[in-house]
Amino acid sequence: MNYAKKSVKDVDVAGKKVLLRCDFNVPTKDGVITSDKRIVAALPTIKYLLDNGAAVIACSHMGKPIATYDAYVKKQTEKGTDPAKITEEAWKGETKNNPDLAKALASMAELYVSDAFGTVHRAHASTAGVADYLPAVCGFLIEKEIGIMGKALADPERPFVAILGGAKVSDKLNVISNLLEKVDTLIIGGGMAYTFLAAKGYGVGTSLLDSEKLDYCKEMMAKAEEKGVKLLLPIDTVVAKNFPDPIDGPIDVETVSSSEIPDDMMGLDIGEKTRELFAEAAKSAKTVVWNGPMGVFENPTLAKGTIAVAQALADSEAITIVGGGDSAAACEQLGFADKITHISTGGGASLEFLEGKELPGVAALLDK
Repeated sequence: MNYAKKSVKDVDVAGKKVLLRCDFNVPTKDGVITSDKRIVAALPTIKYLLDNGAAVIACSHMGKPIATYDAYVKKQTEKGTDPAKITEEAWKGETKNNPDLAKALASMAELYVSDAFGTVHRAHASTAGVADYLPAVCGFLIEKEIGIMGKALADPERPFVAILGGAKVSDKLNVISNLLEKVDTLIIGGGMAYTFLAAKGYGVGTSLLDSEKLDYCKEMMAKAEEKGVKLLLPIDTVVAKNFPDPIDGPIDVETVSSSEIPDDMMGLDIGEKTRELFAEAAKSAKTVVWNGPMGVFENPTLAKGTIAVAQALADSEAITIVGGGDSAAACEQLGFADKITHISTGGGASLEFLEGKELPGVAALLDK
């Protein structure tokens, strides 16, 4: 996929009505915004457009479209509207990329600017369909995302190290396979590491296990060896009898070798030796991409592995890229955000980027 896309600086915006797709899907509690990060991230593009004489029409989703649609249906039903007519209404048109909705959005403007990276992996009316009816370019946020991540995947400074965590192997099948074609070292932690350890013949106790993916893990380990890619798995593991309940509550743990997890215990974080191993790999790299926590990050006792990786990236002189979600939250909570080259604003979009998938909302934009 071509990630060299025109941005707002490549077109004349003076005197034009601009439809700007933002990501203002901010977290709220009791009607109050709890984090304005996504709003602040949109400001450079908004300011540029206004400073250069454009009239800006900003649009965004808020919550899941289907949830919004369900609320709309309930409201219309209470008003006595015919149910058959309700289901024909336009909210469903967003997720179905309905051309009528896309055309209606486009009719308000003369230029479309996409700056909601967290939505570009979805072929929705406001993220892709509207580009069928207007010249479409990216804002500064998307320009930065595809510029930095695109270069890391297409032409990385080496050694190139990728760190993957999270719960299930099945969530990252294509990411693992794609990155093995590109990296020098692939590090696997988090819940999905136990399926790899089981594939090596280790007992993993009651740890999270994708039993249907054991053969896949064996194939990936063989692929890594064939390609000369170093594949690092946890060498020691923090274990407990049960999953923490509540998730952030106190928990009794011990650290064991990854090859000696007791039958009645589950792995919940990487151990101290593994933290040192992973950190050393990150510090010696020239490019590092990280997606997914190393353990149950929500629990203070089980967050040490994730914190160690975040610290390693902060201390590294490499180009460091963090792919949204819990990894991004860890860097921000620990105050490391300004020491990371790039923290992605889109968890799902950055994951699909790492998979090598075409992102519909990026593909729809004008090529340079």
